[in-house]
Amino acid sequence: MVRSMTAFARQERELDTGTLSWELRSLNHRYLEISLRLPEELRALESAVRERINARLGRGKLDCSCRYRPVESASTPVEINTEILDRLLDACRTVSDRVSTGTALLNPVELLRWPGVVHEVQPDLAPLHQAALHLLDQTLDELVESRAREGEQINRVLQLRCDGMVQQVARVRTLVPDIRAALRKKMEMRLAELDVAADPGRLEQELVLQLQKIDVDEELDRLDSHIGELRRVLASTEPVGRRLDFLMQEFNREANTLGSKSVAVDTTNASVELKVLIEQMREQVQNVE
Repeated sequence: MVRSMTAFARQERELDTGTLSWELRSLNHRYLEISLRLPEELRALESAVRERINARLGRGKLDCSCRYRPVESASTPVEINTEILDRLLDACRTVSDRVSTGTALLNPVELLRWPGVVHEVQPDLAPLHQAALHLLDQTLDELVESRAREGEQINRVLQLRCDGMVQQVARVRTLVPDIRAALRKKMEMRLAELDVAADPGRLEQELVLQLQKIDVDEELDRLDSHIGELRRVLASTEPVGRRLDFLMQEFNREANTLGSKSVAVDTTNASVELKVLIEQMREQVQNVE
């Protein structure tokens, strides 16, 4: 299946404790590279987030960021350790008994600052973690759908370029007989200009050698084979970007050989047109997962 590596997705959800949002932005890349940013409350989810992304995406440079904004009214509850406070008060009374009256006044704020007297109650982050992973799955769904939609457009472009290549290959096939006949006629005309009696057997041998040098049947057959493979790959349900990269190299190789064997303007033009179509496909393939 053709899926683009360029896409964007964003999901946001209002929770009782605050606002949670995911933002995913992907670009083309040879491999899957994940840049992840998580708030402090969700740092423990890094491994789970990467596993989910790896299960859904095959290639691409992914910028993944999560934001969490707690509601302003939500305050972290605190608890007072009464045991430590009682021991501290007893100590203060002992000191007060040993000093002059009024020289050791108790300040409640100072008592609360004593280490261990006050500690914050850690909130239960399990519901937040569960909501974050669920929202991530929804954001990944949106991202994959976006990549699939753009992939459909890329598929249509590649199919059109395939049609153009089929036309060029068919055109060259129709030109080959005329090119061979023209080559024979050219050799005969040159011999006639020399006014030398030529050995028919020797003439045929030279003609065969020349025709072998310009024979492009094998290149045309391979181009047809590669076009068929390209169409098969485009219909596949698996990620096809790497295979398409390889096919583009094979197309270029055959088009270059076709051009190097050309002895006619028409076949040279056909080779150039093939290279143009291949380059247009290659530009699209660079963005396929």
